Amino acid sequence: MSHFNKQSVVNSWFIIANPTSGNRNFSKQWKEIQQLLNNKNIVYSFVFTQFSKHEIELVDKAIQQGFRNIISIGGDGTLHHVVNGIMLQRYTKTSDITIAVIPFGTGNDWIKTYNIPNNLEKAVEIIHNKKTILQDIGVLETKYKRTFFNNVAGLGYDGYIVNKLKKLKRFGAIAYLLSGLAGLIFYKKSVFKIIFDDKTIETNCLMTLFGICKFSGGGMQFTKDVDSTDGFLDITIAKNLNIFDLIFNIKKLYSGEIVHHKKVATYKTREIKVIPQTSKPFIQADGELIGTGEVSVKIIEKAVNFVVK
Repeated sequence: MSHFNKQSVVNSWFIIANPTSGNRNFSKQWKEIQQLLNNKNIVYSFVFTQFSKHEIELVDKAIQQGFRNIISIGGDGTLHHVVNGIMLQRYTKTSDITIAVIPFGTGNDWIKTYNIPNNLEKAVEIIHNKKTILQDIGVLETKYKRTFFNNVAGLGYDGYIVNKLKKLKRFGAIAYLLSGLAGLIFYKKSVFKIIFDDKTIETNCLMTLFGICKFSGGGMQFTKDVDSTDGFLDITIAKNLNIFDLIFNIKKLYSGEIVHHKKVATYKTREIKVIPQTSKPFIQADGELIGTGEVSVKIIEKAVNFVVK
């Protein structure tokens, strides 16, 4: 990339593509993506990820070289790692950076909030138009590390599903849902102590979710009145929901109506701590497993620009 002068770097895109995301033929799709970008005269450099979380390192190098516009090609996991790279770098304000997404992969929940179609041609058209939104980013702190998230994070049952279903993602949202429901039979709920603002809630809890955007788990909506730029985390506490509650309310999981269930409570806050009392549940961020146990979550207001429809 040394053939770029600094000025052209600032105006061009740096593409980070995950060739293993999805189960489609990547090389064929990649040729099509390049053709579409060239047709729109979009100037870019590109690199492929070679190992898990490689995105973080690649983003750091790109920003150090002067790039401020990054395209993530992959699923929610690729985008999650790109965001973490941006939040961790020390060369520029995160709000100077713009991320665009060309969805490629099995899980694409983040794009649904912004109605970005899962279509290469339309995704490139959206990048060409470059309409952006300055979105909030969440930060999770566990005992051992900090992780940033741009969509939805949580602990309890949704972390358990992410852990169980790493292999099933590629079979799509329905396999995910069915295995998730079946898993409920074996999942042991635990008591969570949840602290935010001036409240302390101690309850038997299926899961606690922290939302910035609307969709997770392959198109389910567990968060209420979400605004990805309002400086608040959208908290959903699913208390003692059981397999029958979920089976009878399957439509509501996808329509977002589940938040009105009597065993579900929703709140908005800037900061929250969840201390599991009886177990060490799995924690997930944007569908990536990040640890177990206690977690503190904060919001970083208007942190990164995203290209949206």
